[in-house]
Amino acid sequence: MGVCESSTINDMAGRRGRNGVAIIDKRRYNDVTVMLWLTERRVDEKGQEMGKNTGYDGFVDRLREAATKWFKSKGYETDLNHSFVLPRKDDWPKNIIYQDVAHYVKEQNLPLHRWIHDGSSSQAMIFNLIGPLVVRNDLDPLKHAIEHSELTWPDGEITPAFEYSRRCVLNEIGGTPTTFDIALLSQNNSLFVEAKLTETDFGKCSFSKGDCNGENPHPLDRLDTCHLHVKQRKYWDLLRDYGLAESRIFASEGECPLKRHYQFFREVLFTLAKGGSFVLLHDNRNPYFTGTASDDLWPQLIDTIPEGLRDRVGRLTIQSVVRAIEKLGGHEDWIGSFKEKYGLQHPDQR
Repeated sequence: MGVCESSTINDMAGRRGRNGVAIIDKRRYNDVTVMLWLTERRVDEKGQEMGKNTGYDGFVDRLREAATKWFKSKGYETDLNHSFVLPRKDDWPKNIIYQDVAHYVKEQNLPLHRWIHDGSSSQAMIFNLIGPLVVRNDLDPLKHAIEHSELTWPDGEITPAFEYSRRCVLNEIGGTPTTFDIALLSQNNSLFVEAKLTETDFGKCSFSKGDCNGENPHPLDRLDTCHLHVKQRKYWDLLRDYGLAESRIFASEGECPLKRHYQFFREVLFTLAKGGSFVLLHDNRNPYFTGTASDDLWPQLIDTIPEGLRDRVGRLTIQSVVRAIEKLGGHEDWIGSFKEKYGLQHPDQR
């Protein structure tokens, strides 16, 4: 990765294209700077939508400060402009607290996210939080946290699998398949987990940027306008079969719900098709996933799930898993470092 030229983040806006979106000459900046500028621009726009007193900016600042301190305490070199990011993706093992987990990730040849070397990477976070439980074959703390969140723990023998996907479930023959950060596989009621840390939403449908116009094909007599359906993905078939397509979002909005919440619906449909339960693992300091008002993200999404299926979709906080690990014991050698790395030492952050 090259060295960034000296400039402020605002200087990157340069000339602007349609709708005032900045056109960035990426040759002048390293990938970290470009990624962070785009992220901060999106967060600022969402902050305006949600209101300035949401606490999101403060949460991100604290998280980055904690990562900076943790890297410094280890004597690790960081990116020249962003002290909470390691210089290169290949440095990712330094972002992992318990090195047996890093060895496990290598042995399993797990696919790594582009920003695994960022101190606020959600993939690194779940490796750091759940990874030690997996390599030590001690899932009891996670079971404790799941059961206290009113979700159902899988029956029988459990096989954990990071970066779990199966193309056949949704007929995702080409492109990137639906993938979970971790799945807890069993004969009955497997758990499929999606982790979010600083993210502000679920992933959007990229086809709406050119292959379709992003309009809602409901009622379902216009599915030929959906590029995903034309490619024979099972999304719309399962949305209809499980009753999600009759929810308010699908039945009344002009914009296709998959355009905005593509990842969520793919993961929920996959989970239902496999007879399991879907779990969102998130930080309770991130207001984008903790809101309870009817127009907040999670209540809107849960509103699309039929009543009879809502016990199979739920949330779990990172903080609740940390508390369960501390309560049950046996992981004192690393859980304190996790709290330091993610700024969870103080009671008001837990």
